[in-house]
Amino acid sequence: MHYTVMKKESILGLNLKNEGVYVDATLGYAGDSSEILKRVKKGFLFAFDQDIDAINASDNLLKKIGENYLIIKSNFLYMKEELEKRGIKSVDGILFDLGVSSPQLDTIERGFSFHNDALLDMRMDKSSLISAKDVVNTYSEEKLADIIFRFGEEKYAKSIARNIVREREKKEITRTLELVDIIKKSMPYKETIKSHPARKTFQAIRIEVNHELDILEESLRKALSLLNIGGRMVVITFHSLEDRIVKDVFKSVSEVKKEIRGLPNIPDIYLPDFQIITKKPVTPTVEELDENNRSRSAKLRIIERIK
Repeated sequence: MHYTVMKKESILGLNLKNEGVYVDATLGYAGDSSEILKRVKKGFLFAFDQDIDAINASDNLLKKIGENYLIIKSNFLYMKEELEKRGIKSVDGILFDLGVSSPQLDTIERGFSFHNDALLDMRMDKSSLISAKDVVNTYSEEKLADIIFRFGEEKYAKSIARNIVREREKKEITRTLELVDIIKKSMPYKETIKSHPARKTFQAIRIEVNHELDILEESLRKALSLLNIGGRMVVITFHSLEDRIVKDVFKSVSEVKKEIRGLPNIPDIYLPDFQIITKKPVTPTVEELDENNRSRSAKLRIIERIK
């Protein structure tokens, strides 16, 4: 089952208009897109995803709601170019839900989960050439330690990387639970009982495989340039690295340049084009956390174009 995180807050945050044009940058299994489509009967929805399984499932769901949508198989990095190909220069709202979808985690053979045994994969786009198996078996110890520390914020990154290299010298590491076992042996026992010991390392490898952080800032800035006046962008993140990027991008486009910040009368041309709607990130309600523990790390931020 797919659970859409903070669906109500996302839809409210977009401030939907019936005749508006909207983009779901991360279609997934259409939890958000289906709600948008119900509310824009005279408008249009463009949705992006790389996962053909998600695209097929979502298309079947959305066609029951309406025909005023188009799913584009592409990374959201190319949103602007793909929309321009279709004659769309501006839109009224954009939603980014940056997490891995529940079906991706729960489909064991996708190799995202550290709870089940499967081939190491973690590709969101199944046609991509680099998988988690390639990262684990071909990256140098130094590079492995670097991505596990930077993308997973894992304090035992060096020990984990050292043991990965040691084990792969004996035989190729091909399965998720093989990697989990190596990770467990790389940290003190007391650390393995606080939370799942592989969570941070699996996150790091997934980010590396899918280039998630490499493209996020550029994608957000390009997407912001598409918004009409009054248009909003809603972004849901699931770890501090993503949230920091979103926070910094939103701050950079919504503040007066520091050189003129103290002036008594700032000319309109120098005032920012955007206004942050959420001064602090929105987090899931207690009720949502009871329903879906996977939403515990989610943070939602909203920005609006004002000029």
